[in-house]
Amino acid sequence: MEGFQFIDIIILAMVAGFIVLRLRSVLGRRTGHEPTRDARPEEGYARGTANAPDNIVTIPGAAQRRSRENALDIEPAYQGTPMEAGLVQIKMADPSFSVSRFGEGAAKAFELIVNAYAQGDTDTLKPLLSPEVYGQFANAIQDRETRGETMETELVVLKPPKVEAISVEDMRASIDVRFQSEQVNVIKNSAGEIIDGDREHVDSVTDVWTFARDLSSRDPNWVLVATRSVE
Repeated sequence: MEGFQFIDIIILAMVAGFIVLRLRSVLGRRTGHEPTRDARPEEGYARGTANAPDNIVTIPGAAQRRSRENALDIEPAYQGTPMEAGLVQIKMADPSFSVSRFGEGAAKAFELIVNAYAQGDTDTLKPLLSPEVYGQFANAIQDRETRGETMETELVVLKPPKVEAISVEDMRASIDVRFQSEQVNVIKNSAGEIIDGDREHVDSVTDVWTFARDLSSRDPNWVLVATRSVE
């Protein structure tokens, strides 16, 4: 009898082992690297695509946009001002842009444009001006030449320009700059006689010029799109 009981135990053990093997083949085994049910999606992912783990997919450019926004170097003088929003948009398109360097370039452009206009140098003016402003300058130069008149301008003093407004609309950036200068301006007739102005008189002139640039273009240059005098 004891022999039969021993055989029964062996048979039961074999059956139990077979059942365990079948269950493991059907259910699979859990490893220590599998995520738990309440594990949250990693940052930068969104649900809805079967190609990503746990039915999630990376949002294109999300991490890059956050990184660029955090890396923007907004100059302290413009933080918290109405100009900050426009400046942020410009720097998003061109991270190398700085207001201080722009101001230096604007001062050089002012001097170059004023002198070129006085000399009637349309070749120098054309790439610096918008088509509309160039047309106005070219017409004034033509009228002056038709009358046989010449213009002489001397910039005695040019104060550091002041940026007054920065805005962006439909990827078109505009910056208003105030220029304060001391100038000597005279106009001569065909005989070389002064008919307007005085070489001994220095005029205090305040102008506001608007420069613009297409941020979607690879061309980094700004052009003059509007001018106005301030009394």
